Amino acid sequence: MKMLCFASRNTKEMVRDKLNLMFGIGFPVVLLLLLTAIQANIPVELFSLDHLTPGVCVFGLSFVSLFAGLLISKDRGSSLVLRLFTSPMTGSDFIFGYTLPLVIVSLGQIALTVLVAVLLGLRQGFANILLLVVVLLPVVLLNIGLGLLFGTVLNDRQVGGICGALLTNLTAWLSGTWFDLKLVGGVFEAIANAFPFVHAVNAGRAALSGDCSAIFPDILWVIGYSVVIMLAAIIVFSRRMKSDWNGK
Repeated sequence: MKMLCFASRNTKEMVRDKLNLMFGIGFPVVLLLLLTAIQANIPVELFSLDHLTPGVCVFGLSFVSLFAGLLISKDRGSSLVLRLFTSPMTGSDFIFGYTLPLVIVSLGQIALTVLVAVLLGLRQGFANILLLVVVLLPVVLLNIGLGLLFGTVLNDRQVGGICGALLTNLTAWLSGTWFDLKLVGGVFEAIANAFPFVHAVNAGRAALSGDCSAIFPDILWVIGYSVVIMLAAIIVFSRRMKSDWNGK
């Protein structure tokens, strides 16, 4: 109940920031429309919807990290979290109270992106689309966890630089959404494969095509990263708040 009350408050806080919310949810759709228009005017198939849609979904979720980081860093900056730390809420209550509304926003972003893709001509069945959403859930938690972790240790300006610039660029360049990483190869491909983004896109593409066996082991990489990042966010948040409280 404590967590749900805190989640309700965070939902209202995000809804107040309508501009950033609309940008975060709508920007993947703009990308999908733009790249589909480019594909319609070139003779070579570079951006087919069945390959492009999972990649755009994964890239769009990087903006959720920015929402998460800004939300928690602003609460820390205003000492709201510090005051709430006198309540019986634990570190996990705080983290999951932030996570729940962000999951809802993420699912809304994914649903809108897939809906637009269907309207543009995506012909995959409902079962495959549902499987795509399920496969993207660990990606949702990964990006939320990253945002909460950075928001715990950084101020809102620093969060804007890390989550708004660095993380989105890492997701864009290392996910294989816009180009096949094998075309670059070498060290670049090895570095990309060490991060979860390309594995998230590969698992999403396999899910959308209905190839369940191809989802593994890519999805295991994403799940592993998600678990570690969420646990780190809980531990770091609890220690940081205790440190701040003792400092007062």
